[in-house]
Amino acid sequence: MTRLIHAGSAVVDYVYRIDTLPKPGGEKTASSYNRIAGGGFNVMVAARRAGLPVAFAGRHGTGAEGDFLRAAFAAEGVETLTPRAPDLDSGNCVVLVTADAERTFVSWPGAEAVLTIADLAPVTVQDTDWVFISGYTLSYPGSREALADWVEALPPGIPVIFDPTPVVADIPSFIRARVLARSTWLSCNVAEARAIAGASEPATNAALLMSEHCPGADGVVIRSGAFGAYLLLRDGSDGAVDGFSVPAVDTNGAGDTHIGAFVAALARHEQPFAALRYANAAAAISVSRHGGCAAPRDAEIRSFLAERNHAEADEPVRRDEMRRQQ
Repeated sequence: MTRLIHAGSAVVDYVYRIDTLPKPGGEKTASSYNRIAGGGFNVMVAARRAGLPVAFAGRHGTGAEGDFLRAAFAAEGVETLTPRAPDLDSGNCVVLVTADAERTFVSWPGAEAVLTIADLAPVTVQDTDWVFISGYTLSYPGSREALADWVEALPPGIPVIFDPTPVVADIPSFIRARVLARSTWLSCNVAEARAIAGASEPATNAALLMSEHCPGADGVVIRSGAFGAYLLLRDGSDGAVDGFSVPAVDTNGAGDTHIGAFVAALARHEQPFAALRYANAAAAISVSRHGGCAAPRDAEIRSFLAERNHAEADEPVRRDEMRRQQ
């Protein structure tokens, strides 16, 4: 059985909806509040709902936050591979979602920020598994060395997908280089790609990432939000895959949803460009819903794509009809 082993971090999100961010020293009253599992949980939920079994190999704590996360894992069918940390609770994050669907984070690390090789000892990676690595875990001084050591020790045939995350600048370059060198797939957004490779255009950055940073990668994905994503494969095939226009209400977790859906599609042997369109659809559906754990299920994604494919096929017919009426 193929699984996604998520060797990252999960936290509890405290989500507040406000119209705009308050000015320094000011205050806002939220229109809604929710407590949800977040962080790497969003990737796990997206992959699981897209049909890929998922197991969590990160650290989780003893206390109210850890209990909340484990209940969320169980509810989504995510297996937990590591025991709870006896001395720390799991961390949390305040998420401010404004009316323009943007989000602002303030996080408090917990057990997930302190990881040793001994913590990962219970994790047995099978030949058919995929492994996900998050930049958040690599940004923590208490976890980065152990995780990099563990990734490098994985059997060569295990696919590794790496998301550098918005904290990519907080990852020491030598740690980042070690994980990039072992990555089979790199998925990052435009800003993260620029932070690593240094160019302004996605196509240029993808080429630099592939040639200079990910020598063993099968492919590099650069996500561009509503505009879709750019893909470069090892054989030189490349191109942009358009996103989908939807009314966005919450972009929290959209990148995580994209990655989880993309891995699920790849793991069932879909072609990379088809997997990317599938992931674009999953992300589009997620931003049209409230909540970071808004990833759609496989049937929803396929229905969405079928409707869009039908509309795109009808578009030339509609244009011809309009020309005849002129």
